[in-house]
Amino acid sequence: MIGKEKRREAAIQKELLLLQKQEEKLAAAAAKASGGSWKENLERKLPEKVYEGLQSAFCKGFTLVFDKGRTLIEKSYDKEGLREDQRIRDYAFQVKGGRRELKQLRKSARQSELMNLTATTVEGLGLGALGIGLPDIVLFLSTLLRGIYETALSYGFDYTQRSEQMLILKMMAAALSTGQEWERLNREVEQGPPPPEQITEASFQAQLQETASVFALDMLLLKFIQGLPVVGLIGGAANPVYYRKVMRYVQLKYHKRYLLKL
Repeated sequence: MIGKEKRREAAIQKELLLLQKQEEKLAAAAAKASGGSWKENLERKLPEKVYEGLQSAFCKGFTLVFDKGRTLIEKSYDKEGLREDQRIRDYAFQVKGGRRELKQLRKSARQSELMNLTATTVEGLGLGALGIGLPDIVLFLSTLLRGIYETALSYGFDYTQRSEQMLILKMMAAALSTGQEWERLNREVEQGPPPPEQITEASFQAQLQETASVFALDMLLLKFIQGLPVVGLIGGAANPVYYRKVMRYVQLKYHKRYLLKL
């Protein structure tokens, strides 16, 4: 029994060490991230009214998908199947206590990533070629949230809880933030979900708008370009890039929470 416990603890520590190295890379990337001079130059040339209109549309789309679209998103995957699979893999680790079982769990949590990446790439390029930008926001965010919800289930976390939803919003914002803002949000994510009694409807809506604004400011120009025929392919091609960036952060944090909970 003692040998099994030591093997179990050693496996967890090795996984945590791997995650620590990945976190250090994310922190370094966030510290030196830049939007690029071409992007900044184009943003300065956007008329203020156009910019405000695009940002408002983006935030409304984000709020609609996150707050109202969960039921529809859940119809696109096997929720109970993911829960059952997680329980089986969790039990396998409890019994065998090896790193192989942790790797299998990590692999299982990412098994739908290729399908989601393909979906958001096809929809982005297709609508971009047609010069359709803002409607793609709803489709992109739906695919992204599906990936996040599947990841949460794969690690045994209930994303329907308000406190977990608050954490998801913080993770999404952190994934696209840079500099001191990334450091602040990452610290808040590390603290885990806030206690339910501390979450008011006002505080939740404030976080929802903050996260929507982070996405809007970072993706706005590309979605504006996507609204232009032919050249819109550039904006549409950004979908998989953003998907991978957000999911890399979210998957890392969920895996870390699972390990610390063991």
